[in-house]
Amino acid sequence: MTAPAKGPAGHVWVDGAILTADERHLSVFDRGFQLGDGIFETLRARAGTPAELDAHLGRLHRSAAGLDIELPADVDERLTDGIAALLAVDGLDGPDGDASIRITVSRGVFKARGVLPPSDGATATIVIQAWPVAAAPTDHLERGLHLITSRVRRDPQNPLATLKTTSRAEYVYARLEARRAGADDALFMTVSDHLSEGTSANIFLVRRGVDGKEELATPSLDCAILPGTTRSWLLAWAATVGLRPVESLLRHEDLATADEAFLSSSVAGVLPVTTFDGAPIGDGRPGRWTLRARADREAMLDATGVHAEAERGPR
Repeated sequence: MTAPAKGPAGHVWVDGAILTADERHLSVFDRGFQLGDGIFETLRARAGTPAELDAHLGRLHRSAAGLDIELPADVDERLTDGIAALLAVDGLDGPDGDASIRITVSRGVFKARGVLPPSDGATATIVIQAWPVAAAPTDHLERGLHLITSRVRRDPQNPLATLKTTSRAEYVYARLEARRAGADDALFMTVSDHLSEGTSANIFLVRRGVDGKEELATPSLDCAILPGTTRSWLLAWAATVGLRPVESLLRHEDLATADEAFLSSSVAGVLPVTTFDGAPIGDGRPGRWTLRARADREAMLDATGVHAEAERGPR
């Protein structure tokens, strides 16, 4: 779940150029537009500093390799500089700046018809967008989110399952299912009835293990999930606060009978889940571990921004 933007972005970065957001940017022959033949990353920037940028760039490279999309040799440097330039031109790089960033890469322009991409000659189209991030809606934090189970099933054997591609029809369909049901989001299950992920977030639950120790459990990487950067941070965080981190095969009843649950993503952070398929999770209110995880994650982002601001010095 993404926090709503405070207002429209003023500019975009397209292949090295800063352009106004309301002009035309892409060719109709771009395979990203025609076929969804592309990849993307979303991340958070606090005080002009992107959080976990190396991890996001690493995942971008893995997604590109999975689809044989050729990235420029200096793409990491170009993206780092492009993010900085875009945040600056839209005034999102100050001490109070809080931005959502999306990096989109398509295979590029190819005027011939057909699904099979060219073996050479296509130059990737690279775009950066940034939006100011608003605070999460009060009811999301106080009431928590209501999830339903999507009818769309995820196949762990699908080689695309761990790639962050721009082909998102399944995710759009699942979010429409949620809206029709009056829910906030939909949760995918695998073809073998194990929990997978939400439409834009990983799922976590807090429960007591067989030995009575509290666990922070999340679906394993074998469950057709995207290995989220916030997911990795939370698993490491759990071990520092007295929770046993667990990655495993989880079923519907594991979430339904959990003490508390939450979703995690790079932009929205940690958001409590209090209802699943119409039934309350735990006591039906955001749990203490959920609220602590959100607070600690936000503190980490604040510290990242403060540290970077100090390194930059007076402007």
